[in-house]
Amino acid sequence: MPKKTLKGKVISDKNEKTIVVLVERKYKHPFFKKIVKNKKKYHVHDEKNMFKIGDIVQIEESKPYSKHKRFKILENSK
Repeated sequence: MPKKTLKGKVISDKNEKTIVVLVERKYKHPFFKKIVKNKKKYHVHDEKNMFKIGDIVQIEESKPYSKHKRFKILENSK
């Protein structure tokens, strides 16, 4: 099964080796037929502390790094 890849914006880089990425997706509601925005935050492992607030990054599902971190940065993001 392929790993999930998502694209989002860095909203926090205060923790050591961790960034928080906000992923926003749009989809059509099945009953109301309106476009709905859905936002979700992901804790992402950033080994070298390369990314800062406002950067657009691509993240990939990975092994659990901690209680909340289940994603890592793709190498071709920056």
